[in-house]
Amino acid sequence: MSEEITIVLEDQDTLNKVCGMNDVNLRVIEKHLHSRIFCRGNELTLSAVEPGSKDLFRSLIDELLSRITTGQHPDEHLVSSIMESLAKGEKEEVSRLKELSIDIPRGPKIFPRSMRQASYVEGMTGHDISFAIGPAGTGKTYLAVAFALQEILEKRKKKLILTRPVVEAGESLGFLPGDLGQKIQPYLRPLYDAMDSLIPVELITKMEESRIIEIAPLAYMRGRSLKNSLIILDEAQNTTKEQMKMFLTRIGEGSKAIITGDITQIDLPKHITSGLIHAKKVLDHLEEIHFSTLDARDVVRHPIVKKIVQAYEKEES
Repeated sequence: MSEEITIVLEDQDTLNKVCGMNDVNLRVIEKHLHSRIFCRGNELTLSAVEPGSKDLFRSLIDELLSRITTGQHPDEHLVSSIMESLAKGEKEEVSRLKELSIDIPRGPKIFPRSMRQASYVEGMTGHDISFAIGPAGTGKTYLAVAFALQEILEKRKKKLILTRPVVEAGESLGFLPGDLGQKIQPYLRPLYDAMDSLIPVELITKMEESRIIEIAPLAYMRGRSLKNSLIILDEAQNTTKEQMKMFLTRIGEGSKAIITGDITQIDLPKHITSGLIHAKKVLDHLEEIHFSTLDARDVVRHPIVKKIVQAYEKEES
């Protein structure tokens, strides 16, 4: 006969936040603990079948409740990350997830959902140059944009510059309609999607009109010295070695640069080395530069995306 533990929560709303949408958080907990969880009223009951499951369950619920009181809404990614760390006895790591946040004026409070995302946020905060390397859906661009908006709206930086290499598919930018900004904007759509989800569109438009937000193809960065700015270089896996060196040497006094990329999706000709891979090799030893490596465990999109990434990683290894 298995033991049980029942935890009484404050109210039904708290229970719903702990359980997650359609009880997805409970399914994650059950999978980790190899146990069943039952809900009744504002109570959670775990049917513990393994030694240590009860203590781990209680510790997890305490952690989730502490986050709910600060306005965080736990999801399956956060629950899984916390459980993995608690199971390893890494309580300090769990605290990092709770204490780190990106606070956007006129926008939401963003929390990292995994330990590697937490390292990424710390890297952006404590370094003038930070890299995030990882597959699709791991929050590279989203966290970079959130951090940038915090810096700009709190007036720690005067300008947000968005750039990326344009790997063209048979046509030149010159043949596309509009001015330079309009030509490059479709390539920067992921950055704008992140901004749209974080602050009102009217605020984005206002910052563009006042040139606080500037978009520029990477090729047009040569010769510039960027001061008191936050620069995001997205899709950096498609830079050449020369482009990456040129970009990194544009960074002026009071500026920060965030470079993101996915080295599994390089669109350069096969005989050309990715500037992102080269930069990791050449600069990894510099304490002033932070490198974060994200993987399939950090995927925060649709659950099937994580399985797709894992399948490709398995095949490529």
